Amino acid sequence: MPQFVPTTSPLPDPSQKALHFVPPTVRERRAQAVHRLQVGLFGLAGMLLLVGLANIIMDRAKISDDATAASSAAAVTAAKVSPEGSASPANDPLADIGVVPDMPAAGPSTGASGAARPPG
Repeated sequence: MPQFVPTTSPLPDPSQKALHFVPPTVRERRAQAVHRLQVGLFGLAGMLLLVGLANIIMDRAKISDDATAASSAAAVTAAKVSPEGSASPANDPLADIGVVPDMPAAGPSTGASGAARPPG
């Protein structure tokens, strides 16, 4: 079956030629250069802010670690100097927040005969 092609379809005007590349004007080139410069400067400023923020975070973490190390060293020194001579029991962070129950510090439980009971 033949396709219908209208005979009155507009034909391209032979006097019109294909559009060719038109070079940008001086004003357009200057606007592009300014835009590129703005994007570059904003990117540079953003990177500078990110590096500064990372530096502040690292400094605060270092100060916090130093303070923690000093307090733990002081606790160890106090435990060595204490008259009891026994170190404080180890803290279990999960038990402190209540996730797991406190476990006794003693070893395995013993039966009536004094021998350790098998697990289970």
